[in-house]
Amino acid sequence: MRAIASDLAVGNSDFVIGVQEVDAYQDRSDQVFQVSEIASELGAKYFGFVRCVIGTPGFSWRKVRSDEAILITDVLAQNDDNPPSYGIGLITNIPVLKWEVLALGKSIIGLPLVFPDAAAGESVRPKVKFIYVKDEPRYAIAAQLENGYTVVNMHLSFVPLVNLYQLWKVKRWLAKMPGKHILLGDFNLPFDIPVKFSKWKSLAAIATYPTWQPKIQFDYILSNSVEQSEVKAIYLESKISDHLPVTIEIN
Repeated sequence: MRAIASDLAVGNSDFVIGVQEVDAYQDRSDQVFQVSEIASELGAKYFGFVRCVIGTPGFSWRKVRSDEAILITDVLAQNDDNPPSYGIGLITNIPVLKWEVLALGKSIIGLPLVFPDAAAGESVRPKVKFIYVKDEPRYAIAAQLENGYTVVNMHLSFVPLVNLYQLWKVKRWLAKMPGKHILLGDFNLPFDIPVKFSKWKSLAAIATYPTWQPKIQFDYILSNSVEQSEVKAIYLESKISDHLPVTIEIN
């Protein structure tokens, strides 16, 4: 986690960080509650973690039951309900007035996806292999901040058309919230499709996948209320993900 926090170093500025595909209490990640740990390393008092599934994607997992918390915030982090979970999170040092979660559903079909082949060893350009992957439940998490911004983080389905429907749902949901709106995350949509479909401005245009030779932008920061003249895009490398982080500074 210190390596992650170092990559995400933010100094003394106000910040909001959205993360996807993060673990909580998984054996594969040493039982670490990753969102809480990153927040602690960055000195952030506020975080929200949405459990998308209980268990481990790609192996054995199930939906979150109605009697289990979907959203875990800084207030609820010290409870005893700690099954292995996987999901998305928001981390900030700006006071959060309200947390909200939107269930986006999942595709009934999966797709063969490309993954680095771990058996091939490390290289500048790893070999890849195709694996059939079932879709999992998707969510969006929103934080209404004290400074007048509402920020939403999400990880959309990798199945075409399903992800567009999910983006439409999130856009309608966010439109009902107060303040300036920022929508960020892994959209799983290439070729600037999120911008064309939503009619919102992209605040950072950068190829984000794969990290070893970026060709495609899957990860975006969109807004309908922040002007591009207010924004400086920042390029960061990454050694902890197959996607590059998308980072902006708002003046």
